[in-house]
Amino acid sequence: MAGISPRLRVLVVEDELLIRWSIAETLGHAGHTVIEAEDAAAAVRALTNSAEAVDVVMLDYRLPDSNDLTLLAAIRRLSPGSGVILMTAHGTPEVTKGALDLGAYQVMHKPFELHDLEPLLLRAFASSASRPRSPR
Repeated sequence: MAGISPRLRVLVVEDELLIRWSIAETLGHAGHTVIEAEDAAAAVRALTNSAEAVDVVMLDYRLPDSNDLTLLAAIRRLSPGSGVILMTAHGTPEVTKGALDLGAYQVMHKPFELHDLEPLLLRAFASSASRPRSPR
C-alpha cells in the first residue's frame, strides 16, 4: 500500500526538538516532504513563503508564542486547503471542541505512537481534498 499513498507536504509545528525531529523522521521515511517550524512565527512564515501548498499541518497546541487556538485560526485563513491535526498534552473537552469548530481534522493527545501518524495524515489530507488549496 505504501507505493500508492500520496506523497504530501507536511508542516510540523512543534517547539520540542525531539518530538519535532521524531515526527519529521517518521513522515520523511514514509516519503513525505516535511517542513519544520519551532513556533507560531515560524509556522506563519512557512505558510506565507512556501511556493507550494501545504497538504497537512501537524500543530502543537502549546508553543512559546502561542498557547491557544489563535494560530489554528490563522492557519485556516492562510492555508484553507490544508488538513490540520492539533497535537496536545493539555487537551480538554473545550480545546477539542474549539479546534474542531475551527476546522481541525482531529485533536491528537500526547503521547502518541509514531506509527499512527501516517494513516492519520492521509485521512486528514483526504478530508481536506475538496477545500480550496490557497487564498493566494
